[in-house]
Amino acid sequence: MGSSSDVPALRRGLAVLRLLASRPGPVSAASVARELNLPRSTTYHLLSELTDAGFATHFPEEKRYGLGVAAFELGSAYLRHDPLERLARPLLRRLVDRVEKTAHLGVLHGAEALYLVREQPRQPQTIVSDVGVRLPAHLTASGRAMLAHLPAAQVRALFPSVDGFVDRTGRGPHNLPALRRMLQTERRQGWSVEDGFVTAGFASVAAPVFDHGERPIAAITLTFRHMCDTLCGQTWPELAAEARRAADELTNRIGGHPAPG
Repeated sequence: MGSSSDVPALRRGLAVLRLLASRPGPVSAASVARELNLPRSTTYHLLSELTDAGFATHFPEEKRYGLGVAAFELGSAYLRHDPLERLARPLLRRLVDRVEKTAHLGVLHGAEALYLVREQPRQPQTIVSDVGVRLPAHLTASGRAMLAHLPAAQVRALFPSVDGFVDRTGRGPHNLPALRRMLQTERRQGWSVEDGFVTAGFASVAAPVFDHGERPIAAITLTFRHMCDTLCGQTWPELAAEARRAADELTNRIGGHPAPG
């Protein structure tokens, strides 16, 4: 068994690993020491241990270090365990029991929202957004809840032309400027709203889930029946507060940090 004195060394090793993972390419030991405020001798020792364990790779010609194969294997194993779905499902179940609306967990898949988990109330309603279904992200509340927290350049790359703006019911943004206006409003608001954009007679509210780098990695959505002949401007703040509560709890569960504001 290790002693309590091993804990600081473990924390430093994990900090080095996180730093390597956050960079687009290999970095020098001097850069690691400087950014983490570590003694050079300690930095070289940690990098040597990580390299021996396969979590780091040394590039001798470049005098730099990058992630090793073991880090990739660990990440692949993490994904095989479906951690996001496992952590989200009980939260969605409790959310549905509170509000008696259908709840989903969705992620971005390119310019589409992909639904991973669905929990239904005691009297379920037939809706389009089932598990495995992909829908245009700009039309769905879940998609825009995530898009609202992406850099503008990334949103532009996802929607390079008007051809990417699929129209299902005649509602929703039809071009990039309109989408940007919606995203700005919804980012300030803290949640996204979809009123008949996907299926007439149904509306949704969604809140984003963030990872440790304050990046949106998922969204929790509540979907319910609502019919209006013209867009009535409702935002359902009470339901949105419930969705945000569940999204914030999932963010905490995965060790994430909500984006500022």
